[in-house]
Amino acid sequence: MAVASLAFVARRGEPELVAPAGPTPRELKRLSDLDDQESLRFYRSVIYFYRGRPSRARADPARVIRDGLAAALVHYYPIAGRLRELPGRKLAVDCTGEGVWFVEADADVALDEFGDTLCPPVPCAGQLLCLPESNSAVVVDRPLLYVQVTRLRCGGFVFGIQVCHNLVDAPGVTQFLQAVGELAGGMEAPIVRPVWARELLDARDPPCTNYQHPEYELAADAANDILRPGAELVHRAFLFGPEELSSLRDQLPPRMRSRCSRFLLLSAFAWRCRTAALAYEPGDEVRFMFVVNARGKRGRPLPEGFYGNALTFGVARTTAGELCSGSLGHAVELIVAAKARVAPDDYAQSVADALVLRGRPRFTTARTYLVSDLTKSNLHEVDVGWGLPVYGGRPRRRWPRSTFLRRAGGSPCRCACRRAPWKGSRPMCARGSWRRSSGVESTVLSKMYVGM
Repeated sequence: MAVASLAFVARRGEPELVAPAGPTPRELKRLSDLDDQESLRFYRSVIYFYRGRPSRARADPARVIRDGLAAALVHYYPIAGRLRELPGRKLAVDCTGEGVWFVEADADVALDEFGDTLCPPVPCAGQLLCLPESNSAVVVDRPLLYVQVTRLRCGGFVFGIQVCHNLVDAPGVTQFLQAVGELAGGMEAPIVRPVWARELLDARDPPCTNYQHPEYELAADAANDILRPGAELVHRAFLFGPEELSSLRDQLPPRMRSRCSRFLLLSAFAWRCRTAALAYEPGDEVRFMFVVNARGKRGRPLPEGFYGNALTFGVARTTAGELCSGSLGHAVELIVAAKARVAPDDYAQSVADALVLRGRPRFTTARTYLVSDLTKSNLHEVDVGWGLPVYGGRPRRRWPRSTFLRRAGGSPCRCACRRAPWKGSRPMCARGSWRRSSGVESTVLSKMYVGM
């Protein structure tokens, strides 16, 4: 695991604005009604650790990434602009071409000093990012992207970004960073061309919701929630391997065992444990909320290259007493029912309508447990010229009610055993090495950012 006692100070250079490397249009581009909701007015942090490569010993990663950014901003020119607030708190991007904030730094620390297995909370993350981590931030009239590249003593480096969530979601920022890597490597244009198309996720005229949206309904007695804003909980990362997953499946009714996904299994388990640990009153309503990607829906499909927010939220609700006294299978069934409610192709359209009708509110947080499944995300596969990162993802949890499910640091052996390499950096099987990408069940890391 990461070494919590690690301490160092990064020597930062003077910040600069990196503008697009070529001419870009000057225009005002409105965000969608999913983009500009209040809950997304913050800067999402993503951090990447890369090992040095002998073949690139003379290459300066800060310069390479800076040049890649400038080239990518020609294609993603709204990111080089500034947000403006229109009447009704509607957000739009003023495509000024001013550029993104860029800092290069050096740290007298080696990559191995961060521990055998990098995972959140990343030690000294504040030294590797431009901005302090925060649950909310002013997003208007300021750079939309902050970048810091920190060279390490060992020849490796850290690539840390903070991007305004109103502009991009996780697939969107991954798409942009992959373009940075492609253009830094000499390509003339990114493989996936960016598409704006934010109007596809705007509310209808007039707005008309087709479904209930409990994620934006205030919880009863919300002011008396046990977790207060700014609450600091202990951070822990839990590894679930084949044995742990099998043990959890054994707690399900036989009819559910073969068709219960890892997401359902781990989410239901964590929701019950967390609710019991927080000791809510039996009659208190508790909620499980999960992120749903609107990409791939048939009703109003989003084009390839769309990099805006396409996320909505599903919600399961019950009482603390029912959840804790019931079986694991019952918790799974509650989440399955919630997933079915948000499955319709026009659900995202209804969310946009609801947001406009309700004044773009924040989603409910009282007695709410939010889980985001990153196991299918390519966030950890951004190559900027030094191969795949040792770690790519969030440096820490954004708020104390959330958990992120993601893959462990490596993937299984190439041989038939398919064992996961969780013991340091060595494969558990002596027959071969291990690689980084796989979809098998044995490589799941559940990042439990709750006081369990």
